[in-house]
Amino acid sequence: MKIKHLLALCLTFLVISNVNSQVVNTPKPPSINANSYILMDFNSETLLAEYDINKRVDPASITKMMTAYVVFSELKSGNLSESDLVTVSEKAWRTGGSKMFIEVNKKITVSDLLKGMIIQSGNDACVALAEHIAGTEETFADLMNQHAQKLGMVNSNFKNSTGLPAEEHHITALDAAKLAKAIIVSFPKYFETFSEKEFTFNEITQHNRNTLLWRDPSVDGFKTGHTEAAGYCLVSTAKRNGMRLISIVMGTESQKARADESQKLFNYGFRFYETNLVYKAAEKRVNLEVWKGDDEDVDLGLADDLFITIPRGQYKNLQAKVDMPNYVTAPIKRGQAVGTLNIMLDNKTVASNPLVALKNVESGGWWTRTTDSMGLWFKSFGDDDE
Repeated sequence: MKIKHLLALCLTFLVISNVNSQVVNTPKPPSINANSYILMDFNSETLLAEYDINKRVDPASITKMMTAYVVFSELKSGNLSESDLVTVSEKAWRTGGSKMFIEVNKKITVSDLLKGMIIQSGNDACVALAEHIAGTEETFADLMNQHAQKLGMVNSNFKNSTGLPAEEHHITALDAAKLAKAIIVSFPKYFETFSEKEFTFNEITQHNRNTLLWRDPSVDGFKTGHTEAAGYCLVSTAKRNGMRLISIVMGTESQKARADESQKLFNYGFRFYETNLVYKAAEKRVNLEVWKGDDEDVDLGLADDLFITIPRGQYKNLQAKVDMPNYVTAPIKRGQAVGTLNIMLDNKTVASNPLVALKNVESGGWWTRTTDSMGLWFKSFGDDDE
């Protein structure tokens, strides 16, 4: 009979356990004066504070993050270049609200328009980019919605590139957090633009409206927004000692309030929580017995890096438990889920991830399949003590 690897499994996954340590209670999040808000860890996507995160709200200039995402996608795919020249239309020039002050029929680089949109929050820059990429702003809005759906932003809908009020133009705090993470992950080079404090164009210098960039050195993005309907909104992100958090406050009462409420969230998250990389993706964690295959076992691990966000000082209290069969039968495909890894803290599950095969195991030859079939037949009678 084949040798099982359950002992190796236990030793591999329970190494982070210390059941004798005491779990310390974490205080509740601070009271936040906003219509909806969220504080999310970037790596684990754990929500540390939240209120009405699926409420559809007017996004105002938070919309420009989605506009930027589409432009970044076009740049990454090669359909667009930062040095491309965009001819400013009369519609773009006439667009109301905040401006970067471009002029009709002038040719402006994509790079300058991006900075004007992100740093100066220029609505005119948004329209110019939208028309250059899609022909019309309406068609560009369709692109925005297509990308939003791919990102899982199921409660968001965009009617324009600027965030100016429009019927059925909305977002949620949770969707804004998803978008923020997607920009950081997919476009790290362009994400840096969100941290720039000022931009000068046409001899006019304007400052980034995200006051946290001056107040907190750990803050390195994102975007502000304000209309009468939306109130004062702020999506922001900060990184301290390797831990990145994303904060969204929607519908606060002033510029100062959106910064203050966001700072409260950051201070709470960084003070009372920590994020750890518990296991890396594609690393062998355990072997599982394989029957009827061209190999006798298969290496198992995680498809993605596993980050855990927990109260500070509690890493030593984590316990790993595995739910998996005693064996599997071939064929096994790489990436196939064959078990579950559960991370526990204080007898509560804080993460649950599939254990997947790290290689293919094809069906064995006739002799292997025949003998293993006989072995499995005997095992069915309960002869499982090895």
